[in-house]
Amino acid sequence: MSRLSMRERFAITVRGFGMLKRYCPGLVRDKAVYELISSLQPFVSVWFSARILDEIMVEKRIEALAVLVCGIVLINFLCAACKGLLKRVGDEKEALMWCWFGRIFSDKQMSLDFDDLENAKIQHQRQEAEENLYMFGNGLAQLVWGTAVLVRVGVNLTAALFLAGPLFVSRSENAAVDNPLWAAVVVLCILAGGICNSRATVKENEIFMRWCKGTVWFNRTFGFFGRELYMNPERAKDVRIYDQSVLAERELDKLIRQGQENQGDNFWMALFPGAASVVIGLANGVCYLFVAVKAFFGAFGVGSIVQYVAALSRLGEGVQEFMYLLSDNQVYCQHLQKLFAYLDLPNRRYQGSLTVEKRDDNEYDIEFRDVSFRYPGTDRDALSHVNLKFRIGEKLAVVGRNGSGKTTLIKLLCRLYDPTQGEILLNGVEISKYDYDEYIALFSVVFQDFKLFSFSLGQNVAAGVTYDKERAKECLIKAGLGERLEEMPEGLDTCLYRDFGENGVEISGGEAQKAALARALYKDAPFVILDEPTAALDPVAEYEVYSRFNEIAGDRTAVYISHRLSSCRFCDTVVVFDKGRLVQKGGHDELVLAKDGMYYQLWHAQAQYYT
Repeated sequence: MSRLSMRERFAITVRGFGMLKRYCPGLVRDKAVYELISSLQPFVSVWFSARILDEIMVEKRIEALAVLVCGIVLINFLCAACKGLLKRVGDEKEALMWCWFGRIFSDKQMSLDFDDLENAKIQHQRQEAEENLYMFGNGLAQLVWGTAVLVRVGVNLTAALFLAGPLFVSRSENAAVDNPLWAAVVVLCILAGGICNSRATVKENEIFMRWCKGTVWFNRTFGFFGRELYMNPERAKDVRIYDQSVLAERELDKLIRQGQENQGDNFWMALFPGAASVVIGLANGVCYLFVAVKAFFGAFGVGSIVQYVAALSRLGEGVQEFMYLLSDNQVYCQHLQKLFAYLDLPNRRYQGSLTVEKRDDNEYDIEFRDVSFRYPGTDRDALSHVNLKFRIGEKLAVVGRNGSGKTTLIKLLCRLYDPTQGEILLNGVEISKYDYDEYIALFSVVFQDFKLFSFSLGQNVAAGVTYDKERAKECLIKAGLGERLEEMPEGLDTCLYRDFGENGVEISGGEAQKAALARALYKDAPFVILDEPTAALDPVAEYEVYSRFNEIAGDRTAVYISHRLSSCRFCDTVVVFDKGRLVQKGGHDELVLAKDGMYYQLWHAQAQYYT
């Protein structure tokens, strides 16, 4: 990775602080104030200690000694109290920091084009940014911790120079000891320690960056074969029946071998800091020797020895940390650059600006006009030249073999994708011209792979924290989950699943499907779309849902996608897809008589098992 210029690093760092201010409010400020007090306190103690020693050894004034002792006790008490409060608040915010960071990625995922969510390159880019942040703290977390280092460096350099200044101007009984060259030697020793520490950090980080390049594969493999395969209950049956642990062990053996191959990197990452520590120790020895020699020749008293030794020690630490900060900033700016590259991925989808008219009569007319669509990275149309118009309040069934384009039709209707060719119109206007959020608010959808979450049943139905309990209950009853609701220990407040508590309720696939249907009803959108709405229901429950669905849907336009053609008997219109093309359209009674049609073939293929 190429090195960044100071201007680039400054711009990246400023942007990083802006992001922390937005997502982690108050964290950087509290860290900075805590470190300011923590860094100043030792210097104040050193200064008071030096004065107390001088008073004991020379003047021996009781009153002055009492003032100094009371002063150091009071200041340390106040500092300890402030630090305790700030540390508690700061630790709580730092513990939440990782949750706040999660919002950065979730916000970006929600703003990406839907087809980018299926782009392997973009998802690899996201995973690399996430892993560097969560595994090693690279980037934003380093910026938080670097704030404390920056404050400490500023205090150490400023206060140490102030306290150490008299050391170089005080006169002793030996002119050779007072030679200005000694000051130059001390400064060079301090700089040598800082430079060695900086170079060691650079070398260590170069090795670390090289090692990081292989961690995405390593972590994805470990995450799946080390955790997901064994711990996910949905996979447990297949793992045991087909003994898939053999495959997992093979992949985990690869991880172990890679870890063994990386032992050399660990050695070199430890060697360079160790060598720098030796140089720093020698440099500190020269500085302490200089203080001792000047004191020996009468330049200052015992109290000043304490002050100067502590000041030089802090000055050395300040220079070393400053050098380290510069090197570390280069590293975390490179990681932030990767994060920002992901966050700056554009949303290429035109968002539209027209307001969708809100109509009490649900008079929304949708038309597919010569629509074709091809998924990114494929060379075959999933839909080809589809012309279709939705009548207001119509119950429409969409049927066809697997892969015929049924779900793709719904994705285009909901504007998760835009057509490759042709246009989709709402009340005569191309849908991309409407405000995106207002347009998708027209649809309540239950997808094949719908998800319920480990929140309360009521919150799942309402898709929100607060909700109308009577309305949620009514929707659950309409969806056929009323009896199950009565059995739940806390009613609508019953938590689904046991991810966050032992009192959670596990519901069956059919019950989950009914809850998802209730969620679609709760939204009360003019279009209800059900993609395989009864796949997990038994025939009795399926009949119950369909026989009541005219009541459930009301005056909404309802679109069904189903493999069970019995559902088509409850619909006004049936459209049949085959290989991406709309091949038939009509009512059930009409289509089932057309012996040369696809619908006839599908109907009798299923009916033979029931006759």
